[in-house]
Amino acid sequence: MPVPRPTRRAALRAAAGAALALGGARTAAAAAPPARPFGRYGSPARRLGPRTLYVDPYGRGDHTTVSAAVTATPGDGWTLVLAPATYRETVTVPADRTGLTLLGAASDPRETVVVYDNAAGTLKPDGTVYGTGGSATTLVRADGFSARRITFANDWLRAEHPDITSGTQAVAIRVLGDRSAFHCCRFLGHQDTLYADTRSLDAVARQYYAHCHIEGDVDFVFGRATAVFDHCRLHTLDRDVDFTPYGFVFAPSTARATARGYLAVHCRVTSAAPGRAYKLARPWVPTSDPSAWPSLVVRDTWLGPGIDADAPYATMRDAHPWQDQRFAEYRNTGPGARVTVPAERPRLTAGEARAHTRAAYLGDWTPEPSGGDR
Repeated sequence: MPVPRPTRRAALRAAAGAALALGGARTAAAAAPPARPFGRYGSPARRLGPRTLYVDPYGRGDHTTVSAAVTATPGDGWTLVLAPATYRETVTVPADRTGLTLLGAASDPRETVVVYDNAAGTLKPDGTVYGTGGSATTLVRADGFSARRITFANDWLRAEHPDITSGTQAVAIRVLGDRSAFHCCRFLGHQDTLYADTRSLDAVARQYYAHCHIEGDVDFVFGRATAVFDHCRLHTLDRDVDFTPYGFVFAPSTARATARGYLAVHCRVTSAAPGRAYKLARPWVPTSDPSAWPSLVVRDTWLGPGIDADAPYATMRDAHPWQDQRFAEYRNTGPGARVTVPAERPRLTAGEARAHTRAAYLGDWTPEPSGGDR
């Protein structure tokens, strides 16, 4: 007898460990909160510094929700230490919260989860829909934002909302600010998980994702930021559909005037789906910017069997074929990286590859390393 395929919500919960709870219910770990919820990061009685606030749903910090703590941090350079818990809420970091840092107190990001379940087609109280950007569980408008050891998730599921046939995008986090850094974080969702974007067409937003786990199905890393994915795992999900491709890992929408878009370096692309069920990327040229020139370089990365090696790229709209975009690869390995049809896999020369490094993309900004005592 065949083993039934797990539901998408079950898959999402498994990917987040026990930390993602349904309907705001407590996890087993959260039901017995640790005696020292903030670990080595002090407490309200022993603060790391005068601009440190502590968040704990059991009332042992300064605030019980992340959003309340953000509201209480006027000015620059605040740090929020989050106790291990599931925070079922939406969070917005306004543009004037420059240099805000979120620290997960647990060593495992699966223990500290910020999650909600809006989709683009979800109705707001006024009867309008949220739209893709508005569906984000977490929205970061500020420059200089950073996060460590936190899971950002959107657990909205298509199967639970058969009435919504369009507007199934459900963003876990939308990042608009420049100099945004994420270390050892997890980003969980299905369609449009991570929206690495900019505040406007003429703005440049440099973003750095190091040692992170990012998963989804359709276009789950998308937007127009200049973003570096360094030693990240990009994981494609199984789907209960009878067509291929199941989805696409990247969908950049880089503005034409922006020199560089997405760079994935020393990453791993893994899959829970059948072999060759996914494309590596397709270009997104939004109606709001028909002149967009999507940019993606994937280099020194292991591509698993879930990627269609014969044709790893696809076109979203006929007017903007992927061949006309800034897509390229360099020194990738794995079964999904086999070059069987050279015309389907544009590759950089060694000389060209020297222009596609973390330093070249981030310019005069050097993020803090992922290790260290933070």
